Amino acid sequence: MKKVLTIAGSDSGSGAGIQADLKAFAARGVYGASAITALTAQNTIGVQGIYEVDTEFVGLQIDSVMNDIKPNVWKSGMLANAEIIEMVVRKALEYEIDKFVVDPVMVSRSGDSLLKDNAQKTLIKRLIPLAFVITPNHFEAEVIVSRNITNLEEAKEAAQSIYNLGAKNVVVKGGHIPNIEDAIDIFYDGDSFHEISAPRITTDNTHGTGCTYASAIAAEIAKGKKTLDAVKIAKQYLTKLLKNSINFKIGVGNGPLNHFLGWQLPL
Repeated sequence: MKKVLTIAGSDSGSGAGIQADLKAFAARGVYGASAITALTAQNTIGVQGIYEVDTEFVGLQIDSVMNDIKPNVWKSGMLANAEIIEMVVRKALEYEIDKFVVDPVMVSRSGDSLLKDNAQKTLIKRLIPLAFVITPNHFEAEVIVSRNITNLEEAKEAAQSIYNLGAKNVVVKGGHIPNIEDAIDIFYDGDSFHEISAPRITTDNTHGTGCTYASAIAAEIAKGKKTLDAVKIAKQYLTKLLKNSINFKIGVGNGPLNHFLGWQLPL
């Protein structure tokens, strides 16, 4: 079985972070291992607390996984602080990871900052050059390129700028770009742009969509799919989950996705 390591924060409500990653890996048919960067006390209403894991212990988790299970695809999410980002960079270089899917958890869908300025700068300078695929939402893309994104042409320009920072493939997610009817993501591989489109779905249950999307991309890459195909499959998977989420209600706030939609366990 193909194996993927996720390096991210834990969500006690199990909608995003490590928990969403592992569910997406399993649903897409790969084995998921994990290194936890932060513990969060959160639910569908919000985040009540964050406890950042010691940097050396993050490195030890990575070593434990790599010395035994040996996944050759990594995916990162919430990396909490600049020191942890540096540790992840060091370990990625040590283990010569060339298939690294980076979800740059910097800015929330509402535009709120999730990383301090020094950590954002470290992510841009140190982690982006290691990214085989990077999946910023449009707010994160704006931070990375230091300019506003208000339409698809500007999203393409941002994707090219992020590619020039060292990422091998860039997916600028378009779910929150204004004045666009569909949810159109921009994929850029240094040679050509591709618009990956899906209907925009109105639902309150979107918690963990970014984690799930990046994890599904990582899973498909681990299974040997070409990069653009992996992104398209992940987009189709996420769209199916979002359509179902309208009738899948967990908690009273912004609920999670049902990653195992359509699965039935045998009796």
